[in-house]
Amino acid sequence: MKILKRRPRLLILLTVVAVVAVTVAMAIQANRMETLSPREERNRAAPEAGVPSGQVDCRKVKCIALTFDGNPGEPTDRLMDLLNQYKAPSTFFLEGRRIHKFPDVVRRIANGGHEIGNHTWTHPVLTDVSDAQIRDELRRTTRAIAGITGSEPTLMRPPQGRTDDRVSKVTEKLGMAQVLWTLTAKDYETDDTALITKRVLDGAGRDGIILLHPLHKGTVPAMPAILKALSKQGYTFVTVSQLLAPAKAEPGKIYK
Repeated sequence: MKILKRRPRLLILLTVVAVVAVTVAMAIQANRMETLSPREERNRAAPEAGVPSGQVDCRKVKCIALTFDGNPGEPTDRLMDLLNQYKAPSTFFLEGRRIHKFPDVVRRIANGGHEIGNHTWTHPVLTDVSDAQIRDELRRTTRAIAGITGSEPTLMRPPQGRTDDRVSKVTEKLGMAQVLWTLTAKDYETDDTALITKRVLDGAGRDGIILLHPLHKGTVPAMPAILKALSKQGYTFVTVSQLLAPAKAEPGKIYK
């Protein structure tokens, strides 16, 4: 009888261990996936290739890309005031579910020299959902963005940076490249403005892609110090697409 009672517990334990093992294996696989750096992509471009007129050439200039994830809520307007002050075009990866509530903010992003990317509709971990749901999450957001700006995004960011070969195949068919990051301030963990600022400045580097979240309380207040310090260090702020130029992001590829 004692042996029979222990079996269910043993089965539960073995099941938990198996689930953990699969999760770890998936994470390792995602981390091992090939990522391309902006510098690598620029070097692959023909030597005589030029960047668009009026745009900086990051082969010759010390560039850095600020990227912002989330819903286009009220702090985004205040953030863009700061970005404009420091002449800092940036890339906004927008979730789709609340875009319709802030059409003026979305239009301001598009018209202000910034870039808009797709960050899915409801922010699911794409490696945990079906191909059909991945397509639906991205298509709905693309339609929402295009309905306001007139342009479909060619870049996307997988929530939590979680991707795999299956996600890559779906994004390739949808005509979107994946963009990860070289540095995150982990502003979702803290409202400490000084800490957020320190994390960004300590980890910033040429051709870096910095991840921030405007809706977290400490982020926008940290931006004046971040922008001022990076400007003094000689960085030129660019969008992700500008960072890659004269190369162009290829659908399905992962950039970091």
